[in-house]
Amino acid sequence: MAQGESRFPGGPLTQWQWDRMEDIVVETAADKIVAARFLDIYGPIGSGYQSINNPIYTKPEPASISMYGDELDVAKPDKSKTLDIPILYKDFIIHWRDMEQAEETDKPLDFSGAASAASDVALKEDDLIFNGSESLSIPGLMNVMGREKVQCSDWSSQEGNAFQDIVDARNKLMENGHTGPFAMALSPEAYAQLHQVHGDSKVLEIEHVRGLFEDGVYQSSQIKNGCGVIVATGEQNVDIAIAQDVTVYFLNDDTLNSYFRVLECLVPRIKRPTAICTLEN
Repeated sequence: MAQGESRFPGGPLTQWQWDRMEDIVVETAADKIVAARFLDIYGPIGSGYQSINNPIYTKPEPASISMYGDELDVAKPDKSKTLDIPILYKDFIIHWRDMEQAEETDKPLDFSGAASAASDVALKEDDLIFNGSESLSIPGLMNVMGREKVQCSDWSSQEGNAFQDIVDARNKLMENGHTGPFAMALSPEAYAQLHQVHGDSKVLEIEHVRGLFEDGVYQSSQIKNGCGVIVATGEQNVDIAIAQDVTVYFLNDDTLNSYFRVLECLVPRIKRPTAICTLEN
């Protein structure tokens, strides 16, 4: 469809323009999001869902063994909590003169505003997952009660310190019965400090570290209060409950200009805090 043929019924854009804007929003968010790369996804369950149950378990328990299996051994949570599912959103504007120019010249619209809003929403998603929301009583990976902790030594002054701290944190999870796979997310500063030669190996320290993490090593600007976090991944431990995946809505026209909203609805569900170990300053 040519850009100027007909207006999309959900707003002032043509169908072609709307589809292009939607693609940009989804692609930008996917490029920026970090935590969802290694955590399981539950949903989407529907944008109308405003809360969800969060079952909470302690350490993994061994299964039973017997000849006849005549006694029940049910895996069940120790407690459960209801979590609110908040809306994460950012608005942007497309000016009417830009739309007119695109129609008159048959040139594509500039959707950098949509990309910027999508990037901001992606950062807020990582902020919620790593740091939680105190006002909504949502814990994050970095502050959930019951997690393991390792105090970081000085990673910059002595080679091998970072590697040893990371091994100690991973071992804590192993001792809790979490056998992996594991993922690690670090602050940008901590991530950069891993890019030094490890001992006499002539190999960067991060290459030795990557071998310990089957589900990857990442960095996030939203990790601010500490070096990072190690997670035993899997939906039995942590997932992201999504009511509405990232999308874009038309809001309204104001003085000829058009307003749009990038949004998503989700909440992290930490089911086993013992599957998480933070690396703390």
